[in-house]
Amino acid sequence: MTRKPRKVCVFVTARPSYARVRSVLEALKARQDVELQIVAAASALSDSYGNVANVMATEGFAPDATVDSLVEGEGHLDAPETTARGLSLSSKVLTQLKPDLVVTIADRYETLATAIAATYMNIPLAHLQGGEVTGNIDEKVRHAITKLADLHLVSGPDAARRVERMGENVESIFTTGCPSIDIARLAVTTAERLPDAELYARFGISGAQPDLSGGYIVVMQHPVTTAHADAGAQTQATLEAVDALGLPALWFAPNVDFGADATNAAIRVYREAHALEHVHFMQNMPPDEFIRLLAGSRGIVGNSSVAIRECAFLGVPAVNIGDRQDGRDRGPNVIDTTYDGAEIQAALAENVARGKLEGADNYGDGFSGPRIAQVLAEAPLRFHKRMTY
Repeated sequence: MTRKPRKVCVFVTARPSYARVRSVLEALKARQDVELQIVAAASALSDSYGNVANVMATEGFAPDATVDSLVEGEGHLDAPETTARGLSLSSKVLTQLKPDLVVTIADRYETLATAIAATYMNIPLAHLQGGEVTGNIDEKVRHAITKLADLHLVSGPDAARRVERMGENVESIFTTGCPSIDIARLAVTTAERLPDAELYARFGISGAQPDLSGGYIVVMQHPVTTAHADAGAQTQATLEAVDALGLPALWFAPNVDFGADATNAAIRVYREAHALEHVHFMQNMPPDEFIRLLAGSRGIVGNSSVAIRECAFLGVPAVNIGDRQDGRDRGPNVIDTTYDGAEIQAALAENVARGKLEGADNYGDGFSGPRIAQVLAEAPLRFHKRMTY
């Protein structure tokens, strides 16, 4: 007897979440034994952060439901209030969609709301990218979700071992690789990056429009939630280093985290006092366009995980600033620095000089989406679990 298609509900809660899961969505959509459900939530719906839900719709993944939970602002209450709203609204959406399995991604506070809602509604939960080690509050959230989850789709063997050591049953842990690497593999083989004029017109916010043909760098710096008071000074140090380097730079808006207002304010103040004739400030881009932009660059600077993950695969030199990515597995592309402007500038100059590197596969081989989709479609669904020792 043929079973009904399994209803797999994937929550996309933020700009990076879509990049991390798009190849999984493609593989799930192609399967006959899955009914794919997509929910867009929190900052994925925000125009201030690129409205990734609109990008999803144009690429064939229009959400079946939305969770408008984001509380935007600058204060300690914003993240917990967003989480609380997300928990309440996600529960209502799950009541309507009635999925067999919920999929949640990575380690953001919006993701925690999804995990709690599914758990208390007795819906099996699958978690992507558990078992990794980083700085910031994300590590607490990630490990909490691991303990709520019933299926674990992890990026590599080290992550798998950590999940097992947390008491999870080895039969529930699947080493699939990171699906964001799938986009990196495909994007760099299918097209060239956009011409400068189109890039600025479609995705630019403001600033100079430098000629990128002679080389450029990418800047992605997010506030560190546990050090939000330092966000402005940390951003200024990076601004000074990028300004001194003089190479064309594309600076992307920060994530919606506590300290983002201070990050943006530091940028505004610096721009009022300095011409920054080689820097353009960017908004959200579709994942494949962004990957091609990275692949064509002479390096990335900041504290985003994309420098550690996708850029390792692409062989793009990366300057990682501060402790936001502490403990995350690294490839040979990364130089770590403190928030000292002179140190950042020296590392940038070294990276620009060493050029493109050989790619590393510590986060996957670029074929993770179909592996994850197979697990989500075929793995036995269990809700009750017991810690193993």
